[in-house]
Amino acid sequence: MTGKPVCSIVIRAYNESQHIGRLLDGICQQTIQDTQIILVDSGSTDGTLEIANQYPVEIVHIRPEEFSFGLSLNLGISHARSEHIVIASAHVFPVYPDWLERLLTPFQDERVGLVYGKQRGAVNSHFSEHQIFAHWFPEISRLNQESPFCNNANAAIRRSLWEQHPYDQNLSGLEDLEWARWAMQQGHRIAYSAEAEIIHFHNETPSGVYNRYRREAMAFKQIFPQENFHLGNFIRLVSTNIANDLWQAARQGVLSSSFKSIIWFRWMQFWGTYQGYRHSGPLTGQLRKTFYYPRRPESREQKERNIEPIRYREER
Repeated sequence: MTGKPVCSIVIRAYNESQHIGRLLDGICQQTIQDTQIILVDSGSTDGTLEIANQYPVEIVHIRPEEFSFGLSLNLGISHARSEHIVIASAHVFPVYPDWLERLLTPFQDERVGLVYGKQRGAVNSHFSEHQIFAHWFPEISRLNQESPFCNNANAAIRRSLWEQHPYDQNLSGLEDLEWARWAMQQGHRIAYSAEAEIIHFHNETPSGVYNRYRREAMAFKQIFPQENFHLGNFIRLVSTNIANDLWQAARQGVLSSSFKSIIWFRWMQFWGTYQGYRHSGPLTGQLRKTFYYPRRPESREQKERNIEPIRYREER
């Protein structure tokens, strides 16, 4: 295969048999069909590879003991043939058939180095996870945002920029934030596309939530070594976010079914963050506001789109 596709899609996977088929099915129903799909697998044993082999996928292997988010991405991108690299988690799927098209359109501006798209939770996602997605991924696109926030569950970058600065393989997470920060420092723009929407499965246990936020906080401390997260921050943010979530759940009529998960989710989120940030400098108010404080979303209503969503096999 020697041609240059419109985009190369890099997917990181480990035991994703529950979700990988839906993602690949959604890719096959996109308006952009000239794609290269690269699956970086770190030792799946649950049938993930058997499902992937039913699709036009190039599989790259990495040993579990070698895994890091940055290393797996760098390995996948090294096999890419397109200038535009789309990055997707194995446990997401696109909502609309123009997902790729909308994710790549901002690259028409040569100043844009990275684009990331909207994420929403699945039906069984925890209530607080839905709140976090609504906080981080608004309904309105931003083609030149001020902060380096992004998320590699649903993003795209230029390969030529990656060649200048590969992903940091030593970070325990947030390799996307570190890369976006570098890109902005070089004068490139970060764009957010609200129309490039995916559903993201995150149905973690309390220990899973704790470990995710602890790992990300440790990475954040490496990227911003002057930052910290004190016990006072933990107490204030736990109470503030729990109160906000309970209020929103009551407004939506799901308080009784969501009460317990709101309490443990927010506790584990910020306890993990506190543990990851320990023994560092002060966390600035602006960074704390950007990444943690709840705020009332600009709009709770889904924007109407004049396009039919993808109908997946189990929905037909």
